[in-house]
Amino acid sequence: MAGEELFEELPEQPKRQADGGVGGAPRLREPKRDQIELRAVDIESLIGEDHPVRVIWAYVEGLDLSELEDRIKARDDRPGHPATSPRLLLALWLFATSDGVGSARALERLCNSHDAYRWLCGGVSVNYHTLADFRVGCADLLDRLLAEHLAALAKAGLVNLDTLAQDGVRIRANAGAASFRREATLDRHLLTAQAVVEELKHEVEARSDASNQRIRAAKARAARERCERLKAAQTALAEIKQQRKEREDKRGNGKKLKEPRASTTDAEARVMKMADGGFRPAYNVQVASTVGEQIVVAVAVCNSGSDRGLMRPMLERVRARTGHCPGRHLADGGFTSAADLEWAHGEGVEVYCPPTQSKHGTDPYLPRRGDGEGVLAWRARMASEAGKAHYKLRSVCECIHARWRNWDLRQVPVRGIEKVTAIVLWFALANNVLQGHRLAIQ
Repeated sequence: MAGEELFEELPEQPKRQADGGVGGAPRLREPKRDQIELRAVDIESLIGEDHPVRVIWAYVEGLDLSELEDRIKARDDRPGHPATSPRLLLALWLFATSDGVGSARALERLCNSHDAYRWLCGGVSVNYHTLADFRVGCADLLDRLLAEHLAALAKAGLVNLDTLAQDGVRIRANAGAASFRREATLDRHLLTAQAVVEELKHEVEARSDASNQRIRAAKARAARERCERLKAAQTALAEIKQQRKEREDKRGNGKKLKEPRASTTDAEARVMKMADGGFRPAYNVQVASTVGEQIVVAVAVCNSGSDRGLMRPMLERVRARTGHCPGRHLADGGFTSAADLEWAHGEGVEVYCPPTQSKHGTDPYLPRRGDGEGVLAWRARMASEAGKAHYKLRSVCECIHARWRNWDLRQVPVRGIEKVTAIVLWFALANNVLQGHRLAIQ
């Protein structure tokens, strides 16, 4: 036995002699671990009445999820195993997101061991394949639910959509720095991968033994997926080259840049400067939120390492969602694009963002040659004490990023902008549901 080997070096203890005159050996309750117990559990009493999971379930219960339920093939008059309720899957991921759980396998284990997740499941078993597929396969539904929930909060008078704040945060991509390759290396790896695919394909067709054929088929599938990733990296490399050429044509300084590289793991990821000053593969997550209430209005994910030029796309997204642009828009200093400022001025939006400091030490609030009406109005607005005081309200939106960091949004477990957007939408909807509940009970 392991226990005997572990304690065999201890000195032998003398056995205590039973004193028959006192009443014999003592009666003790020793543990017996080979017996089976049946326990009666009241699932409803597993959690308290004010537990956050009840808030999430109350929200999910009132949703119209017919678009997901219509996809289920198991019907009253048709054969098939009953599917897991989409309402349950939605509630599980919303609560798991707010609980800092980002793994489908970890969520499956919690559904069997944690009282809050067991309360949500109510005896329904779930597997990690279903959970993982559902998490990245319903981005359109999450975007619709985010818009409907925002409209309900606005109708109840809990949020003010006239003043919004925009901020970007870099999220680590699911790719390593060593996966970025130059064009010559990508071409060489692609030729090797294509040769492996053809060789494995012939082996699978030539051999009929079932056991080895399954192994070869799995290897062939892995080789095909690697070829697809390499081709996607080549396409991304061509896009990077085109973007660099356009920037060089605008600048015209003739500065020679390093040869571009693309990731063979996640072709859409880009190396960005992170908050700690380091450079790592990441995505740029843009968040527009209400000032004060910490409610997310819209999110967008891109692979641009700079925030410049991202104000107008966010304002257009907000207008499409709410029906109008905000009266005031607060953004960080990196969003000061003259084209965006002129467009926002034409749409009646007052932009509040600090100007970048000049290298020559000139006053950034003074008018410059080529400034349009929007840029001139923005410089005058930010130079005033009222404008500076109003801009200080933007700092509240940082609380959303801090909350997401506490929920362990530091690195996404998926690849590609589409799937990363789905992950961010889970965080945005969970934030709004819980924060909206706090606003309602105040």
